[in-house]
Amino acid sequence: MSTLLLIRHGQARAFDADSDRLTEKGIEQAKRLGDFMVQAGVEVDEVHVGTLERQRHTAALVGEAFAAAGRAWPAAQVDARLNEYDAGGILGMLLPLLSERDGEVKKLADEFQAAAGKPDRNRYFQRLFEALMDAWQTGDVESPEVESFAAFHERVRSAFRAIISRGGSRRVAVFSSGGPIGVCMQEALEAPPRISLRINWRVKNASTTEMTFSEGRVSVDSFNGVLYFPPELRTYR
Repeated sequence: MSTLLLIRHGQARAFDADSDRLTEKGIEQAKRLGDFMVQAGVEVDEVHVGTLERQRHTAALVGEAFAAAGRAWPAAQVDARLNEYDAGGILGMLLPLLSERDGEVKKLADEFQAAAGKPDRNRYFQRLFEALMDAWQTGDVESPEVESFAAFHERVRSAFRAIISRGGSRRVAVFSSGGPIGVCMQEALEAPPRISLRINWRVKNASTTEMTFSEGRVSVDSFNGVLYFPPELRTYR
C-alpha cells in the first residue's frame, strides 16, 4: 500500500494584482506545516507540485524544514495538471457575461463592489464566486479563452490517476490548490464531478488530506487537517 498526502498551498494574496504569491501568513503556515511533518516523522519518497508560484513556494518551504532537520526531501516533479482552475479568467471574462443576463448575479457583483475595504468583504465575494462557479461548472457561461470545468476536471483527474495507478509502497506528497484537491476527493469518494467544487470551498490553506492507495484503488484516511495551527493561522483564503 502507498500513501498520498494532498497539501493545499499557504494563504495567497487573493485580491492583489499579483495573486499568485504567498502572504506573510501563508509563509508562516508553510513553515509550520514543514516543522509539523518533520516532528511527526513523516517520510516522503515523491513530491509533485503544480507550476503556480504559491504551490511551489509552499513545497519549497516544507522542503527547507526537512533539510534543516537533516531529513531527505526528494526533488519536486512539476506538473501543470495540478494547477488551480483559472479564477482570474472566470472572474474577468465569465462574470461580465453572466451578469448581463442574470439579475441575481449582477446584484451579488454590485454588493461585492460596494463592500470594498470592509472587513467582511470576503463574505460578499464568496457568495458571488459560488454563484459564478456553479454556472461555470454546468456550462451555463463559457468562453473559448477560459478553461471549461470539464477540461479542468479531466486534467486534474488524469494527474491523480497517474499517481495512484502505479504500484509499490510509495509515500507521495502533492502540493496543489483547493480546486484540484476537491477533484481528488470527489474521485476517491466516487461522487459526481459537481461535488468537487463543494469540497473545494472547505479546503483550508496549508491543510493536509491523506489517502491510501494501491494500483488504482484509493481510500480517504483524513481530510483538511490543520490541527497543527493555532486558530489565527486557520484560513480559507
